[in-house]
Parts: sequence; structure tokens; C-alpha cells
Amino acid sequence: MTARKDYQRSDRVGDQMQRELAELIRLEVKDPRVGMVTLSGVEVSRDLAHAKVFFTQLGGEEKGIEAEKGLNHAAGYLRRALGTRLRLRSVPTLRFIYDDTPERGARLSALIDSAIAEDEARHPDGDAPEGSGDEAGAEPRN
Repeated sequence: MTARKDYQRSDRVGDQMQRELAELIRLEVKDPRVGMVTLSGVEVSRDLAHAKVFFTQLGGEEKGIEAEKGLNHAAGYLRRALGTRLRLRSVPTLRFIYDDTPERGARLSALIDSAIAEDEARHPDGDAPEGSGDEAGAEPRN
């Protein structure tokens, strides 16, 4: 049996932890700061001692930071609950980190859309802007 080097044990443990934590958070965590969170990834250190749990939550960064505080407060309980579900000698310590990637992506997309709309408003006939190098009679660049 040959093991693939690009998919290590820490990756497999992280994947399993993500599945179990998602269920535990949904069913067991009663902290009002923690709403509907989505776990976006778990990074486990190679020695399986520490785990960074990345999550997203709708409602903006302020609600995400509050949820992060709530989840980190419940980390000990969640770690203990994971210990009963996973077959590991020791369960990694958990650190929850709010992942604002979806909000940043939406913000960038809105900026791009507004830049395109502004450009189309300046050039409604679809012509290339002046000085773009596409003009007739322009010398070719070498």
C-alpha cells in the first residue's frame, strides 16, 4: 500500500473534524452569539496538537467577531465532545477564526461591476477609450 504524500494524516483528521464540529455546533452550542455558522475549513498542525477552524457567518464582520468569541468560549466543550467521536490519542486544541472571504468577494465584485458600469456610461457607443493604442494610424509598438 502506497500513501499519497500530498494528502497527509493531518488533512484527513481536519476533514473529519470539520464534519463532526459542524454537527456539534449545530446541535450542542447554545451560545446566543453563535448563529448559523458555516465551517469553511480546518487546518490541523502536522503533530495534530493544534487546529484552526475557519468559519463564515452571515450578518457582517461585527456578527462574525461575536460568533468567534462565542465559539472560542465553547472550544473546550467542543474539544471534549470531539474526543468521544474521534479515534485519536489526543484531540487538537481548537481555535476558531472568522473568515470574511465571502464578504470581501462580494465587495470586490460590486466594485468591479460599478467600474464597468461607469466605463460604459462614459463610452456608451462601445468605442475604445482614447489613448488605448487601438487608434487608426497609430504606430505599432515594438
